[in-house]
Amino acid sequence: MLSDPNLLSVFSGSLVGFILALVGGGGSILAVPLLIYVVGISSTHQALGTSAIAVSLTALINLIPHWRLGYVKWRCVSFFALFGILGAFVGSSIAKMVDGEKLLFLFGILMLIVGFFMLFKKSSAGNAEVLLTKDTAKTLLSRLIPAGFAVGLLSGFFGIGGGFLIVPSLIFATGMPLRYAMGTSLVAVAAFGATTATNYAISGMVDWKIAGLFIFGGALGGLLGVGASKILGKSTNGLNYIFSAIVVGVGFWIIYQGILQFF
Repeated sequence: MLSDPNLLSVFSGSLVGFILALVGGGGSILAVPLLIYVVGISSTHQALGTSAIAVSLTALINLIPHWRLGYVKWRCVSFFALFGILGAFVGSSIAKMVDGEKLLFLFGILMLIVGFFMLFKKSSAGNAEVLLTKDTAKTLLSRLIPAGFAVGLLSGFFGIGGGFLIVPSLIFATGMPLRYAMGTSLVAVAAFGATTATNYAISGMVDWKIAGLFIFGGALGGLLGVGASKILGKSTNGLNYIFSAIVVGVGFWIIYQGILQFF
């Protein structure tokens, strides 16, 4: 029973959904190794395509409770996601011509940089009232547009939702608090994942059955993650440490796997 790919797909999806709901990112980068080493998908690119659609819909489902709690900055993320979609399409088009496993080695290094940046970044309450208006458009859009495209490009190139890059990018571009960045990031995760998945689906690189089971598990895990985030959300530092630990830990694991490719 423990080797049943259907149950393993649900379990893996639950883990990803929990992480996505808890910290707004990191789950997508775990989806690919889970699909390959736990579920048993043999093709790296098929795992990338399948994880992209699964993470996209899981993020969309988990977005609902964050939206209800008022932690989504729609105006800001609209421009961020729009230009990120363009970047994700370009990135995923290039990635289909490259070996995905080798790409993850470099991405693991990038994860360490982002993780340590968030870990040692001074905690700040941020500006919960930040809003994209005519008065703030010049400043905010000059950061949101290039950041969105860049993160979308990396997201599509490496076949992940990119939440762990989206969260710090949103904080940098707008100054919004971490909790708002986590909720808002799910919009971009869903958009980038859908774009990447569509590109892979065109090439027949999506296992729809596994994706469906993964999404079902993601919804269940998301419910637990939202509950946990309410408790941990009382401590901004606590969320920062959890977010950083996940990113750094997975980054080290990916680098280790990449090094093994050379032996």
